[in-house]
Amino acid sequence: MYDRTSSCESVDEARQELFTHKGRAIELIPPTSAALFQHAKRAVFQAAYVYGQALLRTPELPDPSDWGWRKGTSGMWEPLWTTLPEACKSCQELIKCGCNVDKGCRGRCKCVKVGVACTTYCKCHGDCERPS
Repeated sequence: MYDRTSSCESVDEARQELFTHKGRAIELIPPTSAALFQHAKRAVFQAAYVYGQALLRTPELPDPSDWGWRKGTSGMWEPLWTTLPEACKSCQELIKCGCNVDKGCRGRCKCVKVGVACTTYCKCHGDCERPS
């Protein structure tokens, strides 16, 4: 999907794979499938309805809230970026280690330091054998 050599079949799988690679900037990781879906809805709304009726005197537009938009506090329409809940800074999935699965996760492991179990986002994919 994002790389010819990748075996990922979904946006979310590609995100996970890119997140686990060392040195990948968070800005270069693709959006979630939920964010991509909202973006596609906004693009369809703009292309099909707004631009499609641009020459009409009184265009009939559907409710933008059904097409990836929401009313902001000022009353203006703003993009609905995703329907997923906001990620907490202390979210366990955001902590990942770069430990080698063969050597195991030990003293320098980020997960060990904060006292959480390794996850699929870690380089060891949570398959390390370390004391809990």
